[in-house]
Amino acid sequence: MTEQPTTTPPPLARTVRGSGPGLLLAHGAGGSARDNWGPLLDDLAAHRTVVAPDFPGSGDTPYEPAGPSLDELADRLVATAVEEGLESFDLAGYSLGAAVAVRAATRHPARVRSLLLLAGVAGGDHRLRLTAELVVGLADHPELLARFSLAAVFGRSWVNALTAEQLAGLHAGLLAPVPAAFRQQFGLAGRVDVRGDLAGVAVPTLVVSTTEDMLVPPDQHRTLAEGIPGARLVELAGGHLPMVERLPELRKLVLDFVAGQQR
Repeated sequence: MTEQPTTTPPPLARTVRGSGPGLLLAHGAGGSARDNWGPLLDDLAAHRTVVAPDFPGSGDTPYEPAGPSLDELADRLVATAVEEGLESFDLAGYSLGAAVAVRAATRHPARVRSLLLLAGVAGGDHRLRLTAELVVGLADHPELLARFSLAAVFGRSWVNALTAEQLAGLHAGLLAPVPAAFRQQFGLAGRVDVRGDLAGVAVPTLVVSTTEDMLVPPDQHRTLAEGIPGARLVELAGGHLPMVERLPELRKLVLDFVAGQQR
């Protein structure tokens, strides 16, 4: 039998900034490194070598029609850090990126020193799967997707505090075209299940739960915290986009975590 040749997947585009111990960042479904971590990059780069890849079809990484699995995303995420000279690193994952980070920690335990899981997906939830399928279905309907985002992605308290003009401006901004891998990534977010990985995570872990999150509800975040030995849970008021709604509080949480791991 002829052995089939294996192909190495292309490297992920990435943002690299700063110097010092490594910090690897994993973005969420439908986002990119700049979209999800951009407001924090300068602060983090003041203390760390920050590597923030774009998953296939997001940011500057070309779209891949087959779509990588969770294992493939985890392996390629870690490979990106190693390509940048980081033998080990702390790892922060947001939303779907939290599930990728958990899988990376169990598949590459010698590489990952600690985890920060923000508004993270654990899986095993019918409502989350149905919500992800709804988002995929809305991808071809920008007006409906924008309205869904206003109602379910952002926190109720934050949205209610907007003026009419601010709400209209936010709505207009949400009408932008979705990334090429939007459907792929949300589909994966609805299918993944890392609950079986959690007991095998053996590094210090901080789980940040967004308390008004209707996209990835807080019980998903609690599942991560309760399943990972010794994990610490911190609640952050707001919806699924704390980098928009609660940036100062999020910045303090992330920088305190980074400083604690450096000590």
